[in-house]
Amino acid sequence: MSEKPHARGMMPRRRLLLRAAAVAATVALTAACSGFPGVDLFGGNTPSAPAPPPAQPATVGAGQMKVGLILPLTASGNAGLAAQSMKNAAEMALAEFSNPNIQLLIKDDAGTAQGAQQAVQDALNEGAEVILGPLFAHTVSAAGASARSRGVPVIAFSNDANVAARGVYLLSFLPESDVDRVVEYAIANGKRSFAALIPDNAYGTVVEAEFKQVIARKGGRVVALERYPADKAQMQEPIRRVAEAARQADTVFVPDGADAVPALVQGLAASGVTAKRVQLIGTGLWDDPRIFADGALQGGWFAAPDSAGYRNFSNRYRARFGQDPLRTATLAYDAVSLVAALVKTNGPQRLSDEVLTNASGFSGVDGIFRFRPDGTNQRGLAVQRVTATGGQVVSAPPRAFDGSGT
Repeated sequence: MSEKPHARGMMPRRRLLLRAAAVAATVALTAACSGFPGVDLFGGNTPSAPAPPPAQPATVGAGQMKVGLILPLTASGNAGLAAQSMKNAAEMALAEFSNPNIQLLIKDDAGTAQGAQQAVQDALNEGAEVILGPLFAHTVSAAGASARSRGVPVIAFSNDANVAARGVYLLSFLPESDVDRVVEYAIANGKRSFAALIPDNAYGTVVEAEFKQVIARKGGRVVALERYPADKAQMQEPIRRVAEAARQADTVFVPDGADAVPALVQGLAASGVTAKRVQLIGTGLWDDPRIFADGALQGGWFAAPDSAGYRNFSNRYRARFGQDPLRTATLAYDAVSLVAALVKTNGPQRLSDEVLTNASGFSGVDGIFRFRPDGTNQRGLAVQRVTATGGQVVSAPPRAFDGSGT
């Protein structure tokens, strides 16, 4: 897995604000960053038998440029729910953008590689000049192969960096960005010796690799690292080993969500490793009310987008659709807004690789982001402190990238 980020600014023609010009408020995502429903990398992902298909409009908008939007609309469970929320957000982006010159061709891939390949072919045959989606890593691979054979770029929503490539750009929350941000902040604030308890799953594998890289790059030291299984009864031995080694550490990294972190931290505390003695740090999976309610985690640091933008987006979504969006909805909103803005300002080169990988980047609901030439992304994330009332920003996200592309 390679490193990924997101960004803002825009190109020589300056300041492409990803949102519609009509949307006055700044939007940035709060978020569980790395673990929204339906993403292969974090489980709960592969859709089972499709649900009966709801009525879906084939097209939205009347602009000249056609844009394929590929989502698992008829997949069951979280995948289908996420897809519907993303479809709503895409339509909202069109409604909020001032005179968008695009038309969405909405296609259902049912969450399968074969479905994604067919959906992309259908969209291309109807004249699509860019593909937005799909959501899963295995569907992105199929979609990317079809689209790039026709010279059409893909802006996909999987957070598995393995499927990124030049021309297949991931507009998603990549766990590597969370790890880099929180570890770099810790080291900048005097932390040097790290212990880690990491889940024994695909997410943990990605996080472990990036954790080791950033620690080495920044001159820190890993004094202990243990992987633990999902079964809480089998967590005790890894916890014990980390707690013993953590006597030599000033920071303990626990990159998991609220289903596991409280039990892990409780086990550490039973061995004397508490937030009073070491600094606890985590990823965007900590952005969860259950984490904030846990007294043992108070004062812990985690990396996530600032929540102001997502709250603004969520309020508008709720007013339009009468329900709350799922976290993935902002990805579809930003993707549609980005394409609409590029079409408006960039002429014939509007969707070239050079335009999409502009080092200054773009600004969206979830803050600044940019695509890297390898298809991964970089996001401007905040570092937040766990408090009983939610995440408190202790290091604000950058307002712009430095333009270097690094």
